[in-house]
Amino acid sequence: MNWAFLKNNSKEFPPFWESYLAQFSSENKQKLAKEYVVFDCETTGLSVKNDRILSIGAVKIIANRIEVGEVLNVFVHQEVFKPESVPIHGIIRDSQEDKIVEAEAIIRFLDFIKNSTIVGHNIWFDIEMINKALDRLELGKLKNDFIDTDAMYQKLKHLPDDEHYSLDELCDIYKIRKSDRHTACGDAYLTALLFLKLKKKLNLN
Repeated sequence: MNWAFLKNNSKEFPPFWESYLAQFSSENKQKLAKEYVVFDCETTGLSVKNDRILSIGAVKIIANRIEVGEVLNVFVHQEVFKPESVPIHGIIRDSQEDKIVEAEAIIRFLDFIKNSTIVGHNIWFDIEMINKALDRLELGKLKNDFIDTDAMYQKLKHLPDDEHYSLDELCDIYKIRKSDRHTACGDAYLTALLFLKLKKKLNLN
């Protein structure tokens, strides 16, 4: 792919960004109103400013069903490598996964989510990591509506805003088997299962 747009100082945006923005016209937004994309990012650390995305995993939920054939699972070439974080995400510098540059990963992510409502556990961090990557491409921020499963549980149990539960803890509470934990795609799938349980308990459409 030609990345010349990164050096373009004009107001012209690349086609993939124009296509993404077009999804938020009133006609297109209504089209995917009942579609959710649950996603997770594995990163080199917890600093939005200094760390980078290692992988992005996402699954789609349509009509309250996880679409097993609709999966995004991309690995990003590591500009920043922190050996101390490998035990958490399991991604090493010379791992065998096919890796793409960050810009290509963001393009695939935007094409996957379109205008769906995006869902995640402690989703603020993942959104900020995506927005930071978009900023490096000199583009805007994500436009999608979003839902945080941690906030859903707080609402269900009438918990204060400062009382949080990890994905592991909520999986234990709702007896969700924790397979493929600490991979972006695996965590996205677990979060999707959790989301559907919480959504039902909260009587959300």
